[in-house]
Amino acid sequence: MTLSALGDSAIVLTLADAVDEAVVARVRRLALEIERSRPHGVLDVLPAFASVTVHYDPIVTGGFAPLVRELEHRVQALDETAIATAGREREIPVWYGGEQGPDLHEVSAQHGLTAAEVIALHSGATYLVHAIGFLPGFAYLGGLPEKLATPRRSTPRTSVPAGSVGIGGAQTGVYPRQSPGGWNLIGRTSLPLFDPNRTEAALLQVGDHVRFRAIAEPEPATAGTPCVPETPNQNTALEGGPGSGIEVLEPGMLTTVQDLGRTGHRAAGVGLSGATDSFALRVANLLVGNSENAAGLEFTLIGPVLLFRHDTIVAATGAVFDALPPWRPVMIPAGTRLKLGSARSGCRGYLAVAGGIAVPEVLGSRSTHLRVGLGGYLGRALAAGDLLPTVASGRKVIGHWRIDQRILPAYSAHPTVRVVRGAQADEFEADFLPQSFTVSPQSDRMGLRLRGVAAQRASRRELLSAAVVPGTIQVPPDGQPIILLADAQTLGGYPQIAHVITVDLPLLAQLRPGERVSFREVSLEEAHECGRQREHAVALLRQGLAQKLR
Repeated sequence: MTLSALGDSAIVLTLADAVDEAVVARVRRLALEIERSRPHGVLDVLPAFASVTVHYDPIVTGGFAPLVRELEHRVQALDETAIATAGREREIPVWYGGEQGPDLHEVSAQHGLTAAEVIALHSGATYLVHAIGFLPGFAYLGGLPEKLATPRRSTPRTSVPAGSVGIGGAQTGVYPRQSPGGWNLIGRTSLPLFDPNRTEAALLQVGDHVRFRAIAEPEPATAGTPCVPETPNQNTALEGGPGSGIEVLEPGMLTTVQDLGRTGHRAAGVGLSGATDSFALRVANLLVGNSENAAGLEFTLIGPVLLFRHDTIVAATGAVFDALPPWRPVMIPAGTRLKLGSARSGCRGYLAVAGGIAVPEVLGSRSTHLRVGLGGYLGRALAAGDLLPTVASGRKVIGHWRIDQRILPAYSAHPTVRVVRGAQADEFEADFLPQSFTVSPQSDRMGLRLRGVAAQRASRRELLSAAVVPGTIQVPPDGQPIILLADAQTLGGYPQIAHVITVDLPLLAQLRPGERVSFREVSLEEAHECGRQREHAVALLRQGLAQKLR
């Protein structure tokens, strides 16, 4: 087994370089042991294929080395502690062919089989869950009969229906919800693979065994609810009481409800999400007297127009908008129509409201994950007519002041961000660090797509999909790097050349298309020291604000 750093906030324990039943069983057992013992500072545990990734808070653990020692102790205990690790047996009913399986006959033709033979082979095998990722609840299933191994489609579909059963290479799986996808679709199930309201949101776990049962017609779903709560009834009193709330008159550009994201659910394929510039949201919340994790609004380039139905305090941070003075609290009387307008600098603005935005929590967070329609306000960006529930705080601002600008990250239209080396850094023919890259218009909350001199990978070896985090810099076949951001998936299959350190992620969040970014390598110890300095500055700010709000 090897231990290696994944950025500055995760450790990967790799048990083998290939996947088989014995390896998956050990991966499952190790993940359960770490979850059971839960070392101090561990935030999440992700078993996948031949590795276990441990996400941690370096401020709490004291850095990388202390946690490594603790994990080595856990690995030793793994061989001495008897814990139940056997995977469960799951059966999934599938209606093969027809509209439910539009690629069944194409798969049959590729392999010289009849559709009935494909169905018999696919439903006659027993599959092993190697990993959960790509989407919440999406299981990568090993054990596909060799006769059915089929390359992914050359042109992925823009929309695959929820429940679709597909074949991709030597694996099969079920799409838990509607999404783009490139696997060959041979059937569909009504069984919900992911339900955030269940005790275990994902139906399948790593190490489970799965069989598909062919059925003549769809069976009704036995469980499952949407990933978002039902539409709020705007004719009834909101959580904050009658007459409270914020009405969205115009939504601006990609305005969503965000907090600091959801942790503890990566094993179910649920990524972090949350504010892309977490520093900006943390400070905005502190400025209005909220906890740092309270839900606020994130908007991109063009802010919303809002109508406030009650007196409150707000603070705008991140990108600069003329409607409000940045980085300071402002009293807003009931009946105020606030038009934030266009950003003067930066890309993403944040608005915190005293008491927070009281949308329901989903898997422990109020953040919106747009790709999977999870959390926030109905799992989507805000629209005109939405009414945001708020909780009146009763706080008041003492005096007129703003925070010292020296505490802010070094926001710039051409920042140099610090990185630590990635797992495949040595496989690239030239050092990408001296290069300067331009931000592509195709960038979004999932990732910052860059354009520049293509990074050429010397090795052609196939990689197992591996854990990724916000800040991971992946290099797809075209050589143009992608820096993952808040809505990043939990697993990625592209080579990892580097990882942007946590304290510099806000610099990426504020870059606009056409702006540029450069890189500078630092050690893991330097990355953790930067994190300690940032948290010390925030602690001082928190202490000083206690005297300014009441």
